[in-house]
Amino acid sequence: MLNVDEVSKTLSELLWAEKYRPKTLDEIVNQTEVVARLKQFIKEKNMPHLLFAGPPGTGKTTAAHALARDFYGDDYRLYMLELNASDERGIDVIRTKVKEFARSKLPADVPFKIVLLDEADNMTADAQQALRRLMEMYVTVSRFILIANYPSKIIEPIQSRCAVFRFVALKKEDVVSRLSWICSQEKLKCGNDALETIYELSEGDMRRAINILQSTAALGEITVSNVYKVVGLAHPKEVREMIKAALSGNFIKARDMLRSLMVTYGMSGVDIIKQIHREIMSSEVDIPESVRVELADYIGEIQFRVVEGADDEIQLNALLAKMALIGRKLAEVQAKRVGK
Repeated sequence: MLNVDEVSKTLSELLWAEKYRPKTLDEIVNQTEVVARLKQFIKEKNMPHLLFAGPPGTGKTTAAHALARDFYGDDYRLYMLELNASDERGIDVIRTKVKEFARSKLPADVPFKIVLLDEADNMTADAQQALRRLMEMYVTVSRFILIANYPSKIIEPIQSRCAVFRFVALKKEDVVSRLSWICSQEKLKCGNDALETIYELSEGDMRRAINILQSTAALGEITVSNVYKVVGLAHPKEVREMIKAALSGNFIKARDMLRSLMVTYGMSGVDIIKQIHREIMSSEVDIPESVRVELADYIGEIQFRVVEGADDEIQLNALLAKMALIGRKLAEVQAKRVGK
């Protein structure tokens, strides 16, 4: 016979499995509008120059390869020139490789070839200026697909020549269901909360999520603590305890906990500040909204100082001191209310 706790646990696991059931659809996940527009191009056997923009790990490069494969078949690489603009980003590459490929005509069912420029936002200004003319001159025989994480770094004349496709970060259920499927295929032991933690750390980047999963699997069982060990971050519970110690007015205890985090996990000041900010904004830390606003403003100032080269430990101590002062003021206000 199962007791109440075991039944509750079993039901929660079943509900979790149903919510994150692996998807078997042969589509680009969470990019419905993008897929619909690309399929229309394939149907018409024609397309304009394209600009794929969006955060990393959302399927931009994969979408470009899938599009080329649907146009040309399994031998699509014969009709596609792929360059990573972060490595080959100078004007000479545009004038030689791209120009030679773009102007040569190949007999095929599709009347154009594809030039794929990955990480195009890393191209130099001169290379982008040279590219804008090539895109016009050889439009009859070639189409360009530019991929960029930061489309604002692409000059306006190129943006105006392209149809823009904006990829969005993947949803939690999409990432977790895929990670769960990988674990089942690899026969890995994984906790539900560990997979959700991986999603939160990856911020919708599927590539990063898989890398974290693989690195964690090397340690054995995939647990929350092992995930944080792999990414080199402190467990949120430890950060919350440090924040609570500071807000209770115990600066010395909070400072000692900070030193322990920096030594144990080898974390940089920026990493700790990001984790403090995340915890301050979460519902796990119970503080008034006015205090949350004040701390968010001060954390931003501390983060700027650290990025500009200020000493990590001194600035973090200043942040904890500010929290301690705020905590003492709150305690005084509450004591006065009780006295009344």
